Amino acid sequence: MSGKQTEAVQDMAGVVGRSGDRAGNHMGDHAGDQTREHILVCLSSAPSNAKIIRTAARMAQAYQGTLTALFVETPEFASAGTEDHDRLQANTRLAQELGAVTEHVAGDDIAFRIAEFSRLNGVTKIVVGRSNVASRRFPGRRALTDRLIAFAPNTEIYIIPDSLTDSDYRVRKKRSGKPMFSLLDTVKSIISLVMATSLSLLFYRWGLSDANIITVYILGVLITSVVTDHMVYGVLASVASVFIFNYLFTYPRYTLLAYDIGYPMTFLVMLLASLLTGTLAARMKNLAYQSARSAYRTKILLDTNQSLQHAAGREAIVHATADQLSKLTGRDVEIYLPENCDLEQLLSGEDSDERLCCPIRLGGVLYGVAAIDVKGNPVDAFENGILMSILGECALAMENEKNAREKEDAAVLAQNEQLRANLLRTISHDLRTPLTSISGNASNLMTNGKDFDETTKQQLYTDIYDDSMWLINLVENLLSVTRMEGEGVKLHRDAELMDEVIAEALRHIDRRRSEHTIAVQNENELLLVQMDARLIVQVIINLVNNAIKYTQQGSAITISVREENHMAVVCVADDGPGIPDGMKPQIFDLFYTGEHPVTDGRRSMGLGLALCKSIVTAHGGAITVADAEPHGAVFTFTLPIKEVQLHE
Repeated sequence: MSGKQTEAVQDMAGVVGRSGDRAGNHMGDHAGDQTREHILVCLSSAPSNAKIIRTAARMAQAYQGTLTALFVETPEFASAGTEDHDRLQANTRLAQELGAVTEHVAGDDIAFRIAEFSRLNGVTKIVVGRSNVASRRFPGRRALTDRLIAFAPNTEIYIIPDSLTDSDYRVRKKRSGKPMFSLLDTVKSIISLVMATSLSLLFYRWGLSDANIITVYILGVLITSVVTDHMVYGVLASVASVFIFNYLFTYPRYTLLAYDIGYPMTFLVMLLASLLTGTLAARMKNLAYQSARSAYRTKILLDTNQSLQHAAGREAIVHATADQLSKLTGRDVEIYLPENCDLEQLLSGEDSDERLCCPIRLGGVLYGVAAIDVKGNPVDAFENGILMSILGECALAMENEKNAREKEDAAVLAQNEQLRANLLRTISHDLRTPLTSISGNASNLMTNGKDFDETTKQQLYTDIYDDSMWLINLVENLLSVTRMEGEGVKLHRDAELMDEVIAEALRHIDRRRSEHTIAVQNENELLLVQMDARLIVQVIINLVNNAIKYTQQGSAITISVREENHMAVVCVADDGPGIPDGMKPQIFDLFYTGEHPVTDGRRSMGLGLALCKSIVTAHGGAITVADAEPHGAVFTFTLPIKEVQLHE
């Protein structure tokens, strides 16, 4: 052990022997002259691991560094008993409660995996428990702590002494429900030995050496270890291969005797080689199975990320998360949201062997709780790590969805505020002129009415009437736009004759219609349209009044109706100055007035055409504007027609 590591071990041993407060002060003496530390604590199912985790957490707090809890899953741990899995789960939860980020890696050499993880993630300090237990498989191999020091010579390693570690704790394998011997594996082993023997007899007839025959049997043992589920078949195949080789290919043949003095050594080497290859094949199969599990769970995590990115709304996020958790654990999953129950009470309830409750939390905000139906079969460490990652992705997706919803609400609020400001500004400007005119004319009539002749009085009455009607139309459009853009409108559709709707609209248009020539052209006088007649009358009134307002006196206005592609097409055309191309894309926008001159001198509020678009769109139609020939503008809107069936 290096001098630096020896001092660290001794220092840490002294810290643990004192009280928690003194330990924190002791480590705090070094924190001032250190950069931000990354501390790694090793997770295990050992009874002493909880103490090691708490010590590492106090160290991370004293150094004001980050804490990572790492579990290395070996092939042997997959067969560990329920008690070890429960203890590992409890230690993992403890690390998370103390602020650690839990990580999981798989491998055969624990010390090497810890050292590699530390190197790749910038770990500055490693906290492990003292282990005097050497490897069972390789008796001459050094203990884990000694090998970890050798693999990570530049990292400070704190070894926590504890009386429990001297009890030679080992992971206990769970009792499998499967029998050690099965008929299928026995048949596979026999077939493998028969094939190896047949090939060896062929080699013997060809005069090949014993080394070639031994290689064939070693190959047979290797195949047996790969195709069977239990390592005992590889061991039995190794022993059987030695006896078969002795019986068939050593002199004297067909006996278990061997006269050559070198054959006992040959048998021993053959047995050891067969056992070694069989054992390695079984271990490689276990590692391949472990890698396949890791790849599958990593794929689930990637699929979760993609699913959450495409999920629209919180319900879709919850559904995608529950599906992925169910795929990962193979268990039923239910996600509770804040509006469904008290989440804190659900998390603070007593642990149950039937259900595991995990929080969906981000930045101190609890978005939900995932309840997993474990039914006495706890989630293993690797599944728990992926599960926590999925829940973290879910919390992040909910946070993003919440931010997007708040941003959208803020944008709508800002738009409403802008509309309100535009409305107030426009009303304050545009209502002042007609109201001033009405009040001024009324005042003149009251004070000087006796001095005015009949013609002057009639002109004043006309001006008051025109201004009041302008105000009435303005208020009607304003209320209609508010209803259409806010709460929406309920259409009362009936089959109406288009001719009658146009005639009704012409009875309510501007008083100055007599100054223009208005004509109606209808290709089908019996054209029935499915519509809300009251609203369509308002559309036609607005379009005709616009044509009167923006064209010179004596201009011609034409209203035409035709049927096209099962739609009624209504056109309102004039021969006025037309609409500039730059105004056409925005002419149906709310409060858009452009710079088009008005013949009567009154400014438009930009409500009429916006209202027309809302009404036509609500009916399932469309409205457009184009240039008329040779000059002028033509507004066209479409409405669905009503099919009429005649029964003779």
